[in-house]
Amino acid sequence: MEELSELLTIRRQKLDKLRELGVNPFGQRFDTTQSITGLRATFTPDQPEVIVRISGRITAHRDMGKSHFLDISSGADRIQLYLNTRELGPELTTIFHLLDLGDFIGVEGFSFLTKTGEPSVHVKHFTVLAKSLRPLPEKWHGVTDVETKYRQRYLDLVANPASRTIFLQRIQIVAGIRAFLQERGFLEVETPMMQIVAGGAAAQPFKTHHNALGLDLFLRIAPELYLKRLLVGGFEKIFELNRNFRNEGVSRRHNPEFTMLEAYWSGADFEVMADLVESLVTHLAETIIGTLIIDHKNAGGETTRTIDLTRPWKRARYRDLITGIDATWFERSTGEKIARARELGVETGHATEDFEITQHLFEKLIEEKSINPLFVTHVPKHLVPLAKQNTADDSVVDVFELVINGQEISPGYSELNDPLVQRARLEEQAGEEIQSIDEDFLLALEHGMPPAGGIGIGIDRLTMLLTGAESIRDVILFPHLKPKS
Repeated sequence: MEELSELLTIRRQKLDKLRELGVNPFGQRFDTTQSITGLRATFTPDQPEVIVRISGRITAHRDMGKSHFLDISSGADRIQLYLNTRELGPELTTIFHLLDLGDFIGVEGFSFLTKTGEPSVHVKHFTVLAKSLRPLPEKWHGVTDVETKYRQRYLDLVANPASRTIFLQRIQIVAGIRAFLQERGFLEVETPMMQIVAGGAAAQPFKTHHNALGLDLFLRIAPELYLKRLLVGGFEKIFELNRNFRNEGVSRRHNPEFTMLEAYWSGADFEVMADLVESLVTHLAETIIGTLIIDHKNAGGETTRTIDLTRPWKRARYRDLITGIDATWFERSTGEKIARARELGVETGHATEDFEITQHLFEKLIEEKSINPLFVTHVPKHLVPLAKQNTADDSVVDVFELVINGQEISPGYSELNDPLVQRARLEEQAGEEIQSIDEDFLLALEHGMPPAGGIGIGIDRLTMLLTGAESIRDVILFPHLKPKS
């Protein structure tokens, strides 16, 4: 800490000296001729010298007496600068010696290739754009402390190219989803993030209060019930990329604020939506990541598992997967199921209902162990109150749950459009909390909603899958953390 304090003092002294020289240490507008990336793309072996104006952060400095070589970066790319203090003159040389790694500068000069073929700029003039008062992380070590990576993401982005790549890929994934759906006739819509009733999923909401209306509101846990209102209103193919909020635990796979895609297609069913998801995810993998074979690696760079997204993806019924573990499972009593689950290494906690016990078995022995894509279909109706009942077996609903890399990536339904059955399902789910039922949604259903298929995809988990990130915090720019004490 003493060493850091000394460095901070020195930088403040340099700041003061710049001001004494009449230099604005936090400069004004600087017009550039192109970006660093754009400039690098123009270099050819026989390229003539071109006058350029570029700007960036100083990330390296090699002092060779009168000659100096610097690297400046604009995030994703860097370029080498060459300065000769004899050419700059005494005034600029004095200012130059007050610069540090991390400072932003704008330079004017001409482009050239060094003898080793390195794209460079011979600097004739420079302008101070922003003085950095704190040192950047060491170049070769970067930001390795996990706490710092998440609390000070800006340092992570400056020092760790791999982190920057993940977030650039996330941006491309979101843009790719929009383009994919819009090309297929889906319209992007927006629905309320503050709702009178938190519906569309079973989760603990965040609560707020609207002063002017004197009304308690909830941050949405899902947009589903509003999107279905739009199906009632005549929209046939819609989607929303939205922020959802759930006041629940934080883990490697959960953040209280997260991004979801939900899409609905009038006239489709869960099988059509499964085809859509399979096409979408493989399209993103091929066009953005460049492969359908995704390696997930540990901190040491060793591959821990490989995910094969090659089509077609496996589809299996929920019941068949369970009987694949225990052929007599569904013939057992509740007590026998609890005992058998423990024999298989699965603790069922406080579960008392048969479907809850079975779901514990599914999550531990099937979901968590499924690495390659698996569509789990025909799920028990108690687990999915908003899906259409199967006509051949009324104990299950026409649903898929897409599992990849040991976690659910996407659910998809044949949407329930019978308002009487929907009311009964929601009342059963609500129990004594009958006031939590969205009566306005049920009113909309009574006006008639066409048969439809719907999907949800967690964008954070999808990004983890495609980029190989091991924690949801690695794909969210500013994840939620406890304040420092």
